[in-house]
Amino acid sequence: MSFAKIYTRALLGLHAASIEVEVHVSQGLPSLTIVGLAEAAVRESKDRVRSAIINSGFQFPNKRLTINLAPADLPKDGSRLDLPIALGILIASGQLPENVTDDYEFVGELALDGNLRPVSGALSIAMTCQKAQHCLMLPEQNAAEAAQLPQIKVYAATHLKQVCAHFLKQQLITPMSTQYIQAKHHYSLDLADVKGQLRPRRALEIAAAGGHSILFRGPPGTGKTLLASRLPSILPPLTTEESLEVASIYSIANQQVILGQRPFRSPHHTASAVALVGGGSQPKPGEITLSHLGVLFLDELPEFDRKVLEVLRQPLESKNIIISRAARQISFPANFQLIAAMNPCPCGYAFNQDNRCQCSSDAIKRYQNRISGPLLDRIDLHIDVPPLKALELQSTAKVEDSTQVRVRVNEAYQRQIQRQQQLNHNLTPQQLSHYANLDTASNLLLEQAQQRLNLSARAYHRIIRVARTIADLAQSPNIESVHITESLSYRRPDLG
Repeated sequence: MSFAKIYTRALLGLHAASIEVEVHVSQGLPSLTIVGLAEAAVRESKDRVRSAIINSGFQFPNKRLTINLAPADLPKDGSRLDLPIALGILIASGQLPENVTDDYEFVGELALDGNLRPVSGALSIAMTCQKAQHCLMLPEQNAAEAAQLPQIKVYAATHLKQVCAHFLKQQLITPMSTQYIQAKHHYSLDLADVKGQLRPRRALEIAAAGGHSILFRGPPGTGKTLLASRLPSILPPLTTEESLEVASIYSIANQQVILGQRPFRSPHHTASAVALVGGGSQPKPGEITLSHLGVLFLDELPEFDRKVLEVLRQPLESKNIIISRAARQISFPANFQLIAAMNPCPCGYAFNQDNRCQCSSDAIKRYQNRISGPLLDRIDLHIDVPPLKALELQSTAKVEDSTQVRVRVNEAYQRQIQRQQQLNHNLTPQQLSHYANLDTASNLLLEQAQQRLNLSARAYHRIIRVARTIADLAQSPNIESVHITESLSYRRPDLG
């Protein structure tokens, strides 16, 4: 046979598109041509494949080889096509039987000696293979990741020779059994580490229960970062489907993640807009996608470039980010919870008339204006974190730990899911009128607050969402005026 077709996958964002590797062996001067919009790493595979085939004990055809990667208009990058190209050449040259690979898909990079090296995106590829009801053969280092899926046959190989022996029926590779990696819910950081700060702790609990964004504002050393870093420890655990969704994102990004734990990302304030939202010639996920179903913590918020912060406005509302290029668009999920922290002024001490602050009123205004009003308007809770007194720091009184708080958060979370199948933070204005009805007193209170605080329509609805979460934590089926009052107290008039 002079023709062979092998199936593999190319990554486009989180989607693994099907690729057909077509190999044709014909008479003519010895050559190897790869067509089909192949990037540099794919074009270089011909040298790796040649050496791997020879060092695995097979003959490299001394003929004209044409390799087509279909569809031809889809860009192919990376080294994951080495293995399917090698198998296509061996089948087309008659060294492996034809049609034995029809139900398989292959990914893997080849070393010059024929060993298989791991590739990125194995979990996303395995998910798509499972939907296509194909078997998947890939490097042994990627096998455990792919074998988390229950309805796919995963074959782990270490060498090209081992793959060929399987299809020559000399030594069959046994499919891996489904390996559910035990999710870890233990967090090294605990809310019990926070001394005092009862109001910020309460706000953090509300944010965790309803998925709300939060801004901590206070002088240095008051515990803003301490509070933010404890948020994942009180969030509800991820479901199995959510864990796999997060794991597939990190698989694409070629980063490690602890299965079952919500991501916590804290980029430095020198991060660029592309680092936050993702991008590149072959778009990769940014920090907001790596924070999907987890927490994005922006410390020293005004120190970020204002143009960088503005890119957060759209994904905070839509929960996804679309990266557009001339040839295509790629969509990444971005359902993250934003936590931010900032000082009140450039020196940090303009808080409750602290006499250490030497900043002028103009300097403070310029500092706070680094954050735009539209971005602040999208943050649900604005919390002052005051300095602690020595007696509070020395106190040995027992405080609630993360486990105790997480119980209440979980109960409120389940109420929301049972009532509306989503968190309060995601409720649309139309859904709010159905699930968050206000009584006459609450309506009057909110009307007065809107007039006095000059609240936008977005802020108005966010106050109701927060009040709905407060009511859920209080196990109240209806929103009462006390819940509206507390929700309004988390909205600073000077910050929107």
